[in-house]
Amino acid sequence: MSFKPHGRHLIGGEWVGTDITFLSKPVSGAPHAFCEANEKLIDRAAKSAEAAFWNYGYSTRRDRAAFLNKIADEIEKRGSDITEIASAESGLPAARLEGERGRTTGQLRLFARHILDGDYLDRRHDAANPDAIPPSPDLKMAQRPIGPVAVFGASNFPLAFSTAGGDTASALAAGCPVVVKGHPAHPGTGEIVAEAIAAAAEKCGIHPGVFSLLQGASHEAGGTLVTHPLIRAVGFAGSLAGGKALFDLCARRDEPIPFFGELGSVNPNFLMPDALANRGEEIAKGWAGSLTMGVGQFCTNPGIMITLAGPESDRFADAAARALGDVGPAVMLTEGIAEAFRRGRTEIAGTDGVETLVKGDCDGREGAPALFAVAGKDFLANPKLAHEVFGPLGIVVMAANAQEMRAIAERLEGQLTCTLHMDNDDVEFAQSFVPVLERKAGRLLANGFATGVAVADAMVHGGPYPASTNFGATSVGTLAIRRFLRPVCYQSMPSALLPEDLRHIG
Repeated sequence: MSFKPHGRHLIGGEWVGTDITFLSKPVSGAPHAFCEANEKLIDRAAKSAEAAFWNYGYSTRRDRAAFLNKIADEIEKRGSDITEIASAESGLPAARLEGERGRTTGQLRLFARHILDGDYLDRRHDAANPDAIPPSPDLKMAQRPIGPVAVFGASNFPLAFSTAGGDTASALAAGCPVVVKGHPAHPGTGEIVAEAIAAAAEKCGIHPGVFSLLQGASHEAGGTLVTHPLIRAVGFAGSLAGGKALFDLCARRDEPIPFFGELGSVNPNFLMPDALANRGEEIAKGWAGSLTMGVGQFCTNPGIMITLAGPESDRFADAAARALGDVGPAVMLTEGIAEAFRRGRTEIAGTDGVETLVKGDCDGREGAPALFAVAGKDFLANPKLAHEVFGPLGIVVMAANAQEMRAIAERLEGQLTCTLHMDNDDVEFAQSFVPVLERKAGRLLANGFATGVAVADAMVHGGPYPASTNFGATSVGTLAIRRFLRPVCYQSMPSALLPEDLRHIG
C-alpha cells in the first residue's frame, strides 16, 4: 500500500498522538495502530474550532466556496491512495469507492455553488414605516452560522458520509468549523481525507482550526465531544442505539443542542395490484438486486415489500427467492455488523407466523441474502418485524385486503423512504396511500428502488423518528445547510455593522 497511515489526530493543523492506541481491522492487508482520542484532545479540538469560527464564520461566501472546491481538488489528487486504503479497510470494491469519491467531491462543489447563489440566506427586509400604527422599524434578516459542529463518520460510507462527507460539506458551507469523530471501521481512510482538508485550508489561508479529526474506537470519546460546551450541533449517521444515546446526551446538556441523527429505516415498498399482476417477476428481480446491493448495507435498503395475498403474490415471492438464491455470501463492513445481521436474521426466522424462503450460509465477517414471508395480520402483531436488520434481508408482507394494507402503512414508524410500485390502473388504489406515506417518510418514490441517493438540490434524506431525530432536516441535498444556520434579525442597524450579505439590501 502506497499510503501508510501515521495514526495521529489532526487538531488545529497539527498531527497529534496519544499513548493509548487501537488497531484497525482491515479486510485485507496488515492492521495499523491509531491513537485513541481523550478528553484533553477533544477539548483542544473544540477550542481550536471556536477560535477558527471568529474568522471563518464571518468569511465571505466566495472564500468559503473556494475552500470547498479546493478540498474537492485535494481529495481527487489523492484518489488512487484513497481507493486503495478504503478498499482494504472496508472490503468495498474499487468501482464503488471511486463512485463514492465522485459523490463526495460532487457534493462539496454543489455546496460551493449553492452558497455563491445566496438563496440559502433567506434574506428578508421590511423597510421602516414611521407612519404605521404603531410605527415599524427597519428590519433585516438572514441566516447565520451557529458555530463549531461535531460530525460522526458513518461505517457504510467511508467517504460520502464520513470525514469530508455531506455533514462536513454543509457545515463548512454554512461557515461552521467542524470536528469529526472518525469511524473506527476505516480510520486510515479518514486520515488521508483529513490530510486533503488540511492541505486545502493551508492553500486557501483558512484558520487551521476550521477542521479537526479525532480517531477512536471507544464510545467515551463521542460522548465527550457532543457534551463539550463549545459544540453547537451534531451530525450523525449510524445505528438507532448509538444515535439515541448521543441524542439523549445532547438533550441533557446544560444548554441543549440539536442532534441531527439519521438512525435507520426499513424503507417499505407497497406493491399495487395491477403492477403485481403485470410486472411482478420483474419487480421481484429488481427488489432482489436492490436488497443485495453493497451486501444490503445502505440506509435506504428496501427491507419490506407489502402486497395483497394471493397466487400472484406467491409467484412474486418465489421469483424474489430465486433471484436471491443466486447471490452468495459477501464480506460486510465490520465483524460487528455481520454478527448483528445474523442475529437479526435468526430472530425474524423464529417469529410466529414467519416463513423462511431464503437463508444463505454465512459466518465470520460475511453476510448472505435472507428472505421471509408473513401474513399481514402477523406482521401487525409483531412490531419487531418492522425494525431494521442492517444487511441483505427482505420480508414479503401479504395483506389480506386493501384495508389491512392501509393499516400496515398507518402502523409504520418514521422512514427515510416509502415506495409505490404501480401501473396506470393502480392510481386510484394508490391515492389513498399517499397522504399516509407523506407523514411517514422524507422521500416518496414511484416505480423505483430507494438505494442510490442523488446529491441534488431537491433531495431529502431524512424523515420522522426513528429514521432521523429531526423530521424537518435532511442530510443530503442543499437544504442540509439549514441545519447549521439560524435566523438573525437586525433592527435599525447601521449598514457598517451588518453582515456583508445584508449591507446592500434595501
